[in-house]
Parts: sequence; structure tokens; C-alpha cells
Amino acid sequence: MLETRTATAADAALITAHRKAMFADARDAEEPVLDAMSQRFEPWVTRMLMEGKYLGWVISDRGRPIASTGLMILDWAPHPLDPVGELRGYLLNVFVEPKYRKRGLAHALVKLCLAEARRRGIRVVALHSSKAGRPIYDSMGFEASNEMFYVERAES
Repeated sequence: MLETRTATAADAALITAHRKAMFADARDAEEPVLDAMSQRFEPWVTRMLMEGKYLGWVISDRGRPIASTGLMILDWAPHPLDPVGELRGYLLNVFVEPKYRKRGLAHALVKLCLAEARRRGIRVVALHSSKAGRPIYDSMGFEASNEMFYVERAES
């Protein structure tokens, strides 16, 4: 039986493990980089959960966590997409264990995030998607944008 609940700071290790698995599935980074990220992410997400800046949800099957996601609440300057708002949502860490995929769990988690954003009056929610996740987000009304990144690379 599947149950959904709100994440707490006690879920930081789970959220971290799901985040690492999400990036590993997408083949976005090598294991040493994922390990370094995870080591720093867990205390960060613990703090953000405690401060109410990261809101999360966990789906469990008979008490075993099998999916999770998060919504960060960000201060954001008024923008043409929302000329009166000063907050933006950022959807992250959408992860479903492989044997539970294709059952609508990611869709359900994203709906929870969007409902919370709506409840808070947040009109713009951004995310970065893997190729596998794009159909879910497309079906929910997310649109591709013109965003670009500059990343300062570490010296080798």
C-alpha cells in the first residue's frame, strides 16, 4: 500500500540518496563527484528543511520509501512572467525507484509541489529535467526556456 507524507529533516539521508541515484541514472556525473555532492548536500538539505526553504514529499510502499521530490522556495525579483511576485519555486530531486516507475508517482509528486506553490501564491516554478523526465513535465504544462549556465570549472 502506497502512502505519501511530507518530508522532515529526519529524511535528509533518504533525500540525499535519492538525489545521488537520480544523477547516477541520468549519467550526469562520475561517482567521486556524486559522493562529494552528497556529502555536502545532506547537511544543506537538513538545514533547508528546518528553515522551511525546502519542502519535500516521500512516497512509501509498506513503510519503505520508494519515491521523493522537493520544492525550494527562492527569493526572486519581479519578472515579466510574474510582475508582482517576489518568490519562485524550484522543483528538484524528483526520484522514483526503478521498479516503481511508469505508475504515475513522479506525476503525483510534481502535482504536490505545484499545489504547494499555488497555495503560497508562487506563479513560476522552474526545474531542470533529464531526458526521461521531459514527457512528464511537458504533460503538466512546463515549457522549455532560454536559460543558460556559466559554470566556473575547477582547475585540474
